[in-house]
Amino acid sequence: MLLILMMVLAVGIACLCFAAYLAFGILRESEGSDKVKELSVAIHRGAMAFLRREFIVLLIFTIVMALILALVIAPSSALAYLLGTVMSSLAGFLGMSIATRSNGRTANAAINSYAKALQISFSAGAVMGLCVVGLGIIGLVITVMLFPDSHVWLAYAFGSSLVALFLRVGGGIFTKSADVGADLVGKVEADIPEDDPRNPAVIADLVGDNVGDVTGMGSDLFESYVSAIAAAMVLGMIVYPEGGVGVTLPLVIGAVGIVASMIGILFVRPKEVTGGFELQTAQARATMNRGTYVSCILMIIIGYFVITQFLAEGTGVFIAMLTGLICGLVVGWVTVYFTASERRPTAGIAKSAQSGAGITIIEGLSVGMLSTVIPLITICIAMWISNYFEGFFGIAIAAVGMLAILGMTLATDCYGPIADNAAGIAEMAGLGTEVRERTEALDSVGNTTAAIGKGFAISSAALAALAWLATYFQVAGIMETGANLISVEVIAGLMLGGMLTFLFCALTMRAVSKGAFNVVEEVRRQWREIPGLRDGKASADYVKCVDLTTRGAISGMLLPGILVILVPLVVGITLGVEAVGGLLAGALVTGFLMAVMMANAGGAWDNAKKYIESGKFGGKGSEAHKAAVIGDTIGDPFKDTAGPSLNILIKLVGKIAVIFAPLFVMLAV
Repeated sequence: MLLILMMVLAVGIACLCFAAYLAFGILRESEGSDKVKELSVAIHRGAMAFLRREFIVLLIFTIVMALILALVIAPSSALAYLLGTVMSSLAGFLGMSIATRSNGRTANAAINSYAKALQISFSAGAVMGLCVVGLGIIGLVITVMLFPDSHVWLAYAFGSSLVALFLRVGGGIFTKSADVGADLVGKVEADIPEDDPRNPAVIADLVGDNVGDVTGMGSDLFESYVSAIAAAMVLGMIVYPEGGVGVTLPLVIGAVGIVASMIGILFVRPKEVTGGFELQTAQARATMNRGTYVSCILMIIIGYFVITQFLAEGTGVFIAMLTGLICGLVVGWVTVYFTASERRPTAGIAKSAQSGAGITIIEGLSVGMLSTVIPLITICIAMWISNYFEGFFGIAIAAVGMLAILGMTLATDCYGPIADNAAGIAEMAGLGTEVRERTEALDSVGNTTAAIGKGFAISSAALAALAWLATYFQVAGIMETGANLISVEVIAGLMLGGMLTFLFCALTMRAVSKGAFNVVEEVRRQWREIPGLRDGKASADYVKCVDLTTRGAISGMLLPGILVILVPLVVGITLGVEAVGGLLAGALVTGFLMAVMMANAGGAWDNAKKYIESGKFGGKGSEAHKAAVIGDTIGDPFKDTAGPSLNILIKLVGKIAVIFAPLFVMLAV
């Protein structure tokens, strides 16, 4: 067992070395003109300032939670929890640092080469993906080697959850407060273009792309990744106890996925395109899809070989892993269908915009609700197949299989905000029409990859949450008896879990609303008080908007975060062990459906607006475009704040329940 753990540790270290190689390659590229450097530095400083403030608040919560774990559970759990917070925070910091240093380099590279710009932005996204899986699996191996108690392994995953809660929720509030505020006061009120330097909120908007879609998404999937593997290890130890096979197999599957991801990243080699927007976007999609397909094929081949070597009768485990991998791809394809501008659902929203904002909103909500059907059925099928072959351990392995090539899939997702930043810098720095067209093509592909990433994140969160639900039943000692659905306590838990989803969404959306209002008021103030700013003859105070949005995001995330932590504890202490099982089930069902609906409705509204901006139905400035902008404004907090934050909710309540299950059992006696 020790030899296998050392081999997995070596793979994790090799992954970080590969990430460092890509990072140094990016930093060797030219930063561009003084104006490009100035804008890139402003974005970098704003993002790092946000991260510093987040980490200060996170440090307070971390210390308090570590003390509680040390006193109530065990000091070893507190140490594993601290390691989880450090690893997740470090992954977010490294990914953010490279992302905010690559946006200007991408814009500058686009002056002469579309392929070079794509390579830089994708490589920067790959750094984030590799840091997440590398640090995640290294931390798990260290935890297993230091602490043989399986309950301690779960505390490591819990540490990553708290970081994800702060970075995902806080980042989501920041990015959409800035984005909605900048759009309302800029595009709608003042009728000036997006990313116009006369808008004081534009830098905050670009900072938000990084804190929300790079660090936020990275921390979210870091949590899913280590959660799925940790849950599979705990359940595997029960199913396959001989020689530690059940513990090491999930780690080895994760290591195989890392190797497959690194090879897939090497296959992303863009070529120059001489055509226009459509050819450029098609080439970028094909290039990144090639890397994803290579990673999937390698994962299937190597995964089968490894699993059958570990287990003589390993076919069932392999089928469970394959089911999770296919499930992730299917949910991704469904997301593309419902959010891509050339597909019928989004084109239908764009068409409905000709009748005004009201019908645009109704059509978008309908598309979002309809988009939940296939993902839910797919998850149910994956759950049934995995459970049929390997029980609850199979469900956990399916979650591991879905997340196995996370290094590659997260690379394509984090590429998006970097390309978006590059397009904004190209506009603000006045790099010319051709450069703007190239970066807009990269940004368009990034919108699609971001939508796929959100679908992938929520589907992986659902499977991971199912695995944690099974782990809770095991740790709480109710695996055999289950939870009685006609028990008043269980029904109350179910209803409270369903309610928690809506309360959480309400609080995060309200935080965006307040933040956007403050941004609008600040921009109006600067236009009134800074002579010549609105005419482009003076410089805006970008720092003020970044600071304002940062303070609003941090204050807005506190109450939702506290509720997610307290509700499972209160239910477990007052209503008992089985009621917590009901709470987890209720939060999972409503949270999954709401997250899919919000992500896809928001993505469809966004791309419907872009579809009109491409010249359809009157193009920019038309009545249809104005209606689509309103739909997009509503969709922004849907797809980038409340929806993605539900991923954290459905996983974190399960982890808190598992960690404190011994306390609930003790109080029930």
